[in-house]
Amino acid sequence: MAGFDVDAIDDVIHGRLRLGIMAYLAHAEAADFNTLKAALKATQGNLSVHLRKLEEAGYVAIDKSFLNRKPLTQARPDFRRPHGFAAYLDAIAKLVERRG
Repeated sequence: MAGFDVDAIDDVIHGRLRLGIMAYLAHAEAADFNTLKAALKATQGNLSVHLRKLEEAGYVAIDKSFLNRKPLTQARPDFRRPHGFAAYLDAIAKLVERRG
């Protein structure tokens, strides 16, 4: 079928939790670790692993600092891949659009 390119779907984003992270950050622009953990109903370890994978792929940037002497980890979209999430959404839309 013409236009059906399942290989255009980026596996780095396609997992439930990583897709949730990207969708959340697309609207919030940045979020601290605990906010993401609560919003996505993720465990600390699971969220850490998936944030690291997204960071390594250039989808998110992780900023670590301290607030009132407590560690603060924030995630935000990483503009090394400015069209990364948009390209993913476009690829999904092309797979599901009606033909005919």
